[in-house]
Parts: sequence; C-alpha cells; structure tokens
Amino acid sequence: MTTQVISNGRTSRECRSRMTIGVGEKCSVTTARHFLGSREQKSQAFTYSSTAIVLHWVIAALILVNVVLGFGANYVPDEYVRQFVDLHKSVGITVLGLAILRILWRLMHKPPLLPTSYSPFEQLAAHSVHWMLYVLIFAIPVSGWLHDSAWKEAATHPVFLYGIIPWPRISWIQNIEPTTKERLHTILFNIHVYLNYALYLLLALHIVGALKHQFWDGEAELQRMIPPRRR
Repeated sequence: MTTQVISNGRTSRECRSRMTIGVGEKCSVTTARHFLGSREQKSQAFTYSSTAIVLHWVIAALILVNVVLGFGANYVPDEYVRQFVDLHKSVGITVLGLAILRILWRLMHKPPLLPTSYSPFEQLAAHSVHWMLYVLIFAIPVSGWLHDSAWKEAATHPVFLYGIIPWPRISWIQNIEPTTKERLHTILFNIHVYLNYALYLLLALHIVGALKHQFWDGEAELQRMIPPRRR
C-alpha cells in the first residue's frame, strides 16, 4: 500500500497504527480530514464531470431507443410504421444535438485521467474507441438526415420533431433529378445501416473493455461514469 504523507509530518499508516495500539497522541481531526480529502481528490481526478456523465448516459439511452425503433419498424403493423419512423428521426436529431453539446463540453473541459494501471496499448485503444464513437454518433444521424432528404415523398411528408417542432430537409438533395435522387436514397440508406453496424461493434468493445477493467483488473472503471457521492 502506498504511503500517503499528511500535513503534520506523519504518514497515514503511522497514524492508523498509533490509533490501533493506543500509543502516543491521537490523530487530529484536521489530519483525518486531510487524509480523507486527499483520497477524494485522487478519486475525482479519474472521474468525469457531472455534465459529461449526464450527457453520456442520456445519449446512450437514446441510441438504445433508436435501435429498438429502427428494428421495430420492420415488425409492427403497417399503421404503426410511420409513427416508429418519425419518432426514430426525432430521436436521431436529438442525439445529434446532444453530441454537439458533448463535444463542446469536452473541448472546454479537460477529460479525467486514465487509471495509471492502463498499459500504453490500452490507453491508445481507449482513446481510439472514444473518438470513433464520437464520429459515429455524428455520422449516423447526419446520414439518416441525408437519406430522409432524398426520399421521393419527402415533399408531401414534412418532418416534425416529436410531432411538434418543424425540421427542415436538406434542400439541395431534395432538388436532385428524381432518378438520381432515388439511387442516392438507396446508397444513403446502406451507408446509414453500415454505420450503425460499426457503432454496435464499437459499443461492444467499449462495454467489454469497461467490464474487463472493472472486474478483471480491479479498477473502479464504472465509477468513472457515476456521479461521486456527496459527503
């Protein structure tokens, strides 16, 4: 166990030893608070901010909802397909907006340190997966927006986010020659689908890596994305 130096010159180990055997003066309240504060500061250095944590879990939940909506639209009765698709579009645009906020927050706030037990390869892998996830969280809604804008019936089916807020389609795609636009519609759909498959793969790697660090390596990995308890 690493020895921690505290304010009165004694170590935390020495202080606990003296208290256990009842020899010498007891640790002062100030010393104990300093020791606990040092541990809390060290823990917070590896923990994401509350804003980043909220954005992380809200985006993750919305992605899960959209996966269910996307696949579910293939299995529900015909009268419900349009409702599933429209809600899928609304959630996708919401994810895009939250992803922009997440990136802006990341640029303005330094992310927490990775645990020192990570090997150089694990650090590289963690950073690479995170940034690829960011790219996909942007690319998937944008590709869906492009695909929807190339839909031949877009002019007669305007988009309203959650049935309330009008949302524009991309005009230059809508104005493409119909035959070309139909081919583009198919291409963009395939791009959208394969980007989602890539997202599933990266999410699996992300989850497996987090569980490995938590339960195999004994790191407080999951706690990095849980708000710290207030004392």
